[in-house]
Amino acid sequence: MWPWEHAIVAYLLYSLLCHVVVRDSPGGLDAFAVVFASVLPDLIDKPLAWNYGVFDVGYGIGHSIFFAVPLAIFVGTVARIADRPLAGLAFGLGYLSHPFADVVDSVFRQGSFLIEIMLWPIAPVEGHPPGPDVLEVFSMLIGRYSRTILAGDLSTYLWIQVGLAGLAMLVWLLDGAPVLRECLQASARTVTAILGRDTASSQNETNRR
Repeated sequence: MWPWEHAIVAYLLYSLLCHVVVRDSPGGLDAFAVVFASVLPDLIDKPLAWNYGVFDVGYGIGHSIFFAVPLAIFVGTVARIADRPLAGLAFGLGYLSHPFADVVDSVFRQGSFLIEIMLWPIAPVEGHPPGPDVLEVFSMLIGRYSRTILAGDLSTYLWIQVGLAGLAMLVWLLDGAPVLRECLQASARTVTAILGRDTASSQNETNRR
């Protein structure tokens, strides 16, 4: 799956979890955590495979359930100690959703149930790396993807992707645009504080006169 597909799936799952269990929209920190964690396995494995040749293909330790579960538990524990349990939950959900989504994707795209995607080192995925550099490979693949979109030659699978992207954008807006919302609030507080200091300085200067 493409990175944004993982982010879309993870955010939709987490938003649904929040509304059903927590009865609230995702906050900025946990929204960021779930999206970042959803692409983290690729950020780990793709460079290790394509740049450094540690793995034959881009599925290694980052996608392994034997690494993902302990990592999710560790981050969740740290987040709970820091009194940010939802951020830990979001990270765990985002990270664990990635290898499972890749396995499901392998069924639809390749017609094969590649459970070994998440079983490194017991059953590593065999193959050949697509190129020497992760950025070059990504640019090549994204170029091919963009040309397909611009040509209007969308398969059923691509139409599903477009539909999910639209749904995720709508859900994100209905959730109050977390992350963007917090950034705007922080910017507003900063501007208010600066203006407040300027006003106070001006008032003090006037009083001295």
